[in-house]
Amino acid sequence: MWKALRYFLIITALAAGAAWLADQPGSVSLEWAGYQIDTTFGVLAIGIGAIAVLSALLYRLWLFIVRAPGSMRIAWGSRKRNKGFQALTKGMVAVAAGDAEEARKQARRAEGILSDPPLTMLLSAQAAQLNGDERAAERFFKAMTENNETEFLGLRGLLNQAMARDDMGEAVALARRAHRMKPDSEWVSQSLFELQTRSGQWLDAGVTVREAARNKHLTHENSRRRQAVLSYQLSMNAESSGDHAEALKQARAAVDLDATLVPAVLGVARSWIKTGRLRKAASMIEKAWGRTPHPDLVILYSDSRAAKNLLEVVKAVERLAGFNPGHVESNLAVARAALDADLWGQARTHLDAIHENDQSARVCRMMAELEEAEHNDLASSRKWLVQASIADPDPAYVCGDCGNTVRNWHATCDNCNGFDRYEWRVPPHAVRVDKLLPDVEPIDAIEIEDDDSVTLIEHNSTDIIDTQIKPFSAEK
Repeated sequence: MWKALRYFLIITALAAGAAWLADQPGSVSLEWAGYQIDTTFGVLAIGIGAIAVLSALLYRLWLFIVRAPGSMRIAWGSRKRNKGFQALTKGMVAVAAGDAEEARKQARRAEGILSDPPLTMLLSAQAAQLNGDERAAERFFKAMTENNETEFLGLRGLLNQAMARDDMGEAVALARRAHRMKPDSEWVSQSLFELQTRSGQWLDAGVTVREAARNKHLTHENSRRRQAVLSYQLSMNAESSGDHAEALKQARAAVDLDATLVPAVLGVARSWIKTGRLRKAASMIEKAWGRTPHPDLVILYSDSRAAKNLLEVVKAVERLAGFNPGHVESNLAVARAALDADLWGQARTHLDAIHENDQSARVCRMMAELEEAEHNDLASSRKWLVQASIADPDPAYVCGDCGNTVRNWHATCDNCNGFDRYEWRVPPHAVRVDKLLPDVEPIDAIEIEDDDSVTLIEHNSTDIIDTQIKPFSAEK
């Protein structure tokens, strides 16, 4: 609309000017080289305008002729560059698709057309990797590090190669160099941290965590958790080297950062018990039991309460259970202490409170022990032992990434090197028989024969499996 209005205004102005000139023609006389020209002012103005337009056209024609060779070169170069970019794009697509031959072909084509190493070296390196030529890829990556525009990409490629061949020293050095270049990069920060933890550089890893927190790569909670785990790992290292004061200092720092880190709580409590600070140890264990009950806390709590006999142990464990009443671990702890003290009724009360909903292996074993100890009922005891063999295994520290299971906590997984991946839970195991075969009744189908062996009959709609199980003595 505005464009049309502008044209209308221009035409109106020209028409008004032409009308004004027509109303006031005037006269103009020009004498030059023996010639005399008499005309009106309007005709003179039109002539001057025509000469100006013709001059402009001739000037543009002259510029076109002069610039034609350069314009042709630019057009040819642009077309050639577009073909190079097209080859570069096809090569990247081939890399993503895993087509090594096509990637190499397009990389050579792009390199020949573009003659621009910063653009083509990455594609050439990736094509070499797809073809299994790691040495050629390394040469390309190193060449990329010599150019400011591609240095970071080259470092990343070299870093991935070093990690692939498990060269931790080289990988850490490359990660630090990349971190100096781009300290705000979340990928660099995370890669450096993982490499430092894998190579046991716990102090350096702590510095990296704090920098990541400042750069908002980690939340406040995640940062405190990582620092807590690192502090307790340093505590374990100090304890193994005999520096008990440093071990306690680092363990206390870990608990201050994350009170739910049970291994750190155990470390501090154990140190306090050794030095006679029993009340402080007991108070810390009570708070930990209220948050995250763990069976290892029970033994230390009995020590912190200076329990001298089994009955005092029962009283101490009952007090501890009171800080998280009704929890499975609380009932199990009291049942275990009661069993050891021959308090059969109290043990059965706590086991009955959980075994209906939790028939794990440790509950079944305790029920077997109770049946044999209280009633000398070997048949019932054996039933519980059989049930224990197919029940959920005891909790342990399980890696959340690879499923590796260990009894003692570590900051990194022994199998996959994952940091802070161990969780206290039931480890993965084979599916229980009564879950696979709904018709099976593993306990009720047990029969005691005269030869003191046990016959376990498992049945479904199609077959019967008769398995002989030799008796198991509790004494063994």
